[in-house]
Amino acid sequence: MGGAVSAGEDNDELIDNLKEAQYIRTELVEQAFRAIDRADYYLEEFKENAYKDLAWKHGNIHLSAPCIYSEVMEALDLQPGLSFLNLGSGTGYLSSMVGLILGPFGVNHGVELHSDVIEYAKQKLDFFIRTSDSFDKFDFCEPSFVTGNCLEISPDCSQYDRVYCGAGVQKEHEEYMKNLLKVGGILVMPLEEKLTKITRTGPSAWETKKILAVSFAPLIQPCHSESGKSRLVQL
Repeated sequence: MGGAVSAGEDNDELIDNLKEAQYIRTELVEQAFRAIDRADYYLEEFKENAYKDLAWKHGNIHLSAPCIYSEVMEALDLQPGLSFLNLGSGTGYLSSMVGLILGPFGVNHGVELHSDVIEYAKQKLDFFIRTSDSFDKFDFCEPSFVTGNCLEISPDCSQYDRVYCGAGVQKEHEEYMKNLLKVGGILVMPLEEKLTKITRTGPSAWETKKILAVSFAPLIQPCHSESGKSRLVQL
C-alpha cells in the first residue's frame, strides 16, 4: 500500500505532501509526524526510501506507508491522558508518535510477536529519547513493549481508550478486538481488506466506519505449547 503522495526530500517535505493530499488533517497529528523522523526507523542501507509513500519490510521489520499511518493517526482521534494499545507494535514508530500526543498521564502499550523486533523498537526508542530535539518539546508517554501474540491477551487485562491492530483481522476475531475497548473507545484495524474504525458507543453497541481499502499481512494464529495451553500476554 502507498504511493498516494509524492516522495519528499526529507521528513518535513513528506509531511507537507501528506497534508496537501488531506491525509494529515489536524494539527496534533501533524506535530507528531514532524517530531519523529521516519528515516530513523529504517536500517541505514534502506534510508533513501524513507520519504517515499511506500511500505517497507525487511525480515520481521515492517513499516506501513506514510499515507496509512496518517489515516490511522487521524482515525484514532488521540487526546492527552488516554490509554493506547498497539497490536503488532513493530518498530515503535507509530507508538512513539502516539506517545507525543498522550502526554505524561497516558498509557502506551505495544504487543509484538517477534522478540528481535522488540529489541529493534527499544533501540529506536532509546535513540529518539537521547537525540531528538522534539523529545524536549513534548510531555512524552513512553511506550512499553511486550513480546506475545496479540490474540492471547489475558482476559483480566484492563480495557483501553484506543486500540490499533497493524495486521489483517478476519471476521472471526472482530469480537475479540472490540472487547479490548472501553465504552467510548475507538478501535482502528484492517478488517477484511478495509481499514476500519469502530467506536464502542455502549456496553454492546458499536459504530463502524470503513476508511479505505488496504492490504495487510494477516494476523498470525497462536501456537499452543506442548501442554496444549497458550501463553497469555500480560499488560
